[in-house]
Amino acid sequence: MLLLSLHDLTLPITDPVLKFLLVLIIILFAPLILNKFKIPHLIGLILAGAIIGPNGFNVLERDSSIVVTGTTGLLYIMFLAGLEIDMGDFKRNKWKSLGFGLYTFLIPFALGFICGYFILGFDLLISILFASLFSSHTLISYPLVSKFGIAKNKAVNITVGGTMITDILALLVLAACVGMAQGEVGSEFWIRMGISIAIFGAIVLIIFPIISRWFFKNVEDKISQYIFVLVIIYLASLLAEIAGIEAIIGAFLAGLALNRLIPHTSSLMNRVEFVGNAIFIPFFLISVGMIIDFKVFFSSFETIGVAIVMLICSIGGKYLAARLTQKTFRFSKLDGNLIFGLSTASAAATLAAVMVGYNIIISENEAGEPIRLLNEHVLNGSILLILVSCTVSSFVSANNAEKIAELENEDTLSGDSVEQENLLLALNYPKTIEPLVNLAVMIKSKNNQDGLYALNIINEEKNESSVKNAEKILGDAVHMAAAADTTLTPVTRYDNDVINGVNNVIKEQKITDLLVALDPEKGFTTSFLYNLYNGYFQNKSINILIYHAAQPISTIKKQIVILPENAHLESGFFHAMLRVWNIARNSGAQLQFYASQNTLTVLKRIHQRFTIEAKFETIPNWMKLQSIYEKVGENDGLIVFMAKRGMKSYLNQMQYIPSVLNAQFSEKNYLLIYPFDEDRELSQEVRSINNHGDFEEIGKIVKKLF
Repeated sequence: MLLLSLHDLTLPITDPVLKFLLVLIIILFAPLILNKFKIPHLIGLILAGAIIGPNGFNVLERDSSIVVTGTTGLLYIMFLAGLEIDMGDFKRNKWKSLGFGLYTFLIPFALGFICGYFILGFDLLISILFASLFSSHTLISYPLVSKFGIAKNKAVNITVGGTMITDILALLVLAACVGMAQGEVGSEFWIRMGISIAIFGAIVLIIFPIISRWFFKNVEDKISQYIFVLVIIYLASLLAEIAGIEAIIGAFLAGLALNRLIPHTSSLMNRVEFVGNAIFIPFFLISVGMIIDFKVFFSSFETIGVAIVMLICSIGGKYLAARLTQKTFRFSKLDGNLIFGLSTASAAATLAAVMVGYNIIISENEAGEPIRLLNEHVLNGSILLILVSCTVSSFVSANNAEKIAELENEDTLSGDSVEQENLLLALNYPKTIEPLVNLAVMIKSKNNQDGLYALNIINEEKNESSVKNAEKILGDAVHMAAAADTTLTPVTRYDNDVINGVNNVIKEQKITDLLVALDPEKGFTTSFLYNLYNGYFQNKSINILIYHAAQPISTIKKQIVILPENAHLESGFFHAMLRVWNIARNSGAQLQFYASQNTLTVLKRIHQRFTIEAKFETIPNWMKLQSIYEKVGENDGLIVFMAKRGMKSYLNQMQYIPSVLNAQFSEKNYLLIYPFDEDRELSQEVRSINNHGDFEEIGKIVKKLF
């Protein structure tokens, strides 16, 4: 009793510890219970918010703490949408995004205007504002779709891009209607808004990436990096509000600004997604549910009538827009359904517009009661619209996302390598641990769950301090990989001969790729080159990758890739190229290829199947390398395909590459790749290219690997 007396148990609960505990219990058990009935947990969180909220049993009040955390969740959803979007695909499909954005704005808008003006009897201005409520939508189902691993699906991509367009247009209509109601709209109004939006866009999309790149290059503390991301989200959202548009647009553009700086496989991305999906986004869904008041639908038939009209205009308009998008751009029925599911939910922007219109009093009636721009029937109808549209969005998105994910998993072109790969990180210096782990996580294929190994060789004659040093190095590597949600297996080897120890582990663990990091201050040393030529090169069945990291790989804007003539004829070329493709896929960096015409032909055929940004330029011979070196900028990386003596693509100039890199690239990132030169399962297809120039065989190789 004494313990109970210490807490005020009257409703609504005000004790902060008890409030937070109750919300956490809901977040914990809602998915566990609803998953058994195949009901998306998003619906459970919204319904839970309605039940415990002020319009339900009044267990919790929708106070400032709920609103602040919920607002962060909404901004998080939009930020993740911009962060996870495939920029290459986004640019390639920008016209499709524009087309969908216009469809999903105009069709619901037209339906809303017709219903508002002709059925509900609103005047012209109110009918326009009423129609704008149905044009915007909230990507409330995006986290659900992302969990299925199809965030880069083309249908998802254009839906996200179209969301930005339709929300901006809807919010501009809102601003214009409010201005007209208050008598403020004129040429000065539009000029001021246009200039402010242009300045806002330039700051977020141009200045923010520059500041962020500098920050990530100079600040290594992981907690500081995450807090910096939150600062960027809120700062962009604040600037959006200052510019006269909604904060959600700022959050989305912040995601685009950081898109290339937070690799999708990085530990920072893992933290961003984890915190958002665990805390902020569920809080937003619960806060949305707290707005719902079921009692109003039984108190007025007029409210029910308005609500039905709103449901038809919104959900019907979004359905027609999705189907028209599907037909126009020849998407599959599943893609069309997914577009409909993602774009159906009306929440944040709709609620914001309704509240703005409801709070504007345009006159008074004879009884002295205020006449609002949007009346209480529209306000209450929007509450039902939020509940129903979010429910439809969750069910449709979950159902179709699951089916699309199953199809993509069956498709060998989904980006997963079908061959077993085992990557070995040779670790010796503490300063090379993080760069090498980050590289390994970035180049591995998605289906590689436990094929990462970290090795440290202990000289049998060394003392106990060597053992402790090895344990610390491997422990740090395991910890860093775990932060990126990747399993890394530590391997300790006792051997007086380092090369012999590495080679034995390669055989025992069936290693396919050996990753070695150079000391960033020393580069290539005589002893390292000796070990390379007389030791590592003895393994003909593995790719050897030598990495020099002067800055985090996530801050690299462009990777310049140089390939020798006949590089595509090597047995390990396609396996090695998969590593480069994964770097671009996971980091968002642009690829700039320099190679002979025949090699470029192969690369272009591979590129046709992907949305990675890449440019191609022919170099007649390696005598022109110096001019290419000079093009490597401050935030560019260099990748050079090498060859061992006797291989088809070997050139005498390759022996001078290490000294050139030491002299000119000591402060830049570079990666040397030595493809394996022993036939594996692709030998038949590779020989077909070698002997007959049969480039159609490339398709078979791409299917097997890429």
